[in-house]
Amino acid sequence: MSSIQRVLVATDFSPAADRAVRRAAHIARQQHAVLHLLHVVRPLDLYPGITLDAETLGRHDLSVQEAGKTRLDDQADEIVSTFDIRVEAASRIGRPHNEIAEYAMATGADLVVAGARGENSLLDLLLGSTASRLVRLATYPVLLVRKPGDGPYRKILAAVDFSPVSVEVVRHALALAGGAQMDVLHVLGSEVERRLRKAKLAGIDVNEWLDRRRTEAAHQMDALLASVEGGAAAGRRFLPGLASAAICQDIEANGIDLAVIGRHGYGGGLQDWMLGSVSKDVAFSTACDVLLINPAKPA
Repeated sequence: MSSIQRVLVATDFSPAADRAVRRAAHIARQQHAVLHLLHVVRPLDLYPGITLDAETLGRHDLSVQEAGKTRLDDQADEIVSTFDIRVEAASRIGRPHNEIAEYAMATGADLVVAGARGENSLLDLLLGSTASRLVRLATYPVLLVRKPGDGPYRKILAAVDFSPVSVEVVRHALALAGGAQMDVLHVLGSEVERRLRKAKLAGIDVNEWLDRRRTEAAHQMDALLASVEGGAAAGRRFLPGLASAAICQDIEANGIDLAVIGRHGYGGGLQDWMLGSVSKDVAFSTACDVLLINPAKPA
């Protein structure tokens, strides 16, 4: 089972960030982990059209940081009082996604939690939100929070494709499950759809082939869950179709609170993020919280 000892959550004191902070605090208490609470001030010179001199800009940024520290300390005290966990608060000035990533590396964070607002502003659409930029940089698990974090998760879905990262997906899902219902989903993939369409055109019955594919996937699922402590108790589901669409449909149909899914590749290349990927599509399309797990880097 995964070991989460240090949880990092970033806040800008917005409602979305407050949800993320409470969820991170719940997880830290559940895992007996330290909660790192980070506030990042975006420098004034990053905003377009600012023509003030460097000294004035610097004074402004420091003033905003000092004001933020007061709110941050108050929030840290409230978390300690409510959740009875250890909290370490820090503030930085810089680009939020870069500062969060660097702080995560410096503290050895096992999990980074961020509020997901949705990419709906013109600046977000052009440059990417802090959450989407952070996901591109991350080499550690990132939890994107959308739902209120006032209680434990009730239903957790781990989506697996039987690649090496699938083991970590199941481990992290189990670690966060507690007493929650946990199911593991494998999507049979677009190959099934193509074969079904071809078979329909040719008048071929593919039921036997489809049953065989499901049987093979079931054997792979059994082997995967047997390799993870506690995995045998998880529910199992198999669906045909395109992975991202099938996962999102399953989340909605079953009232999932948290979806855990693996990422593939490193750094989120331009093509991947322009054209889409399963993890990105699920992370920014579904209404539930999404935990993204990175594959281990090759030695």
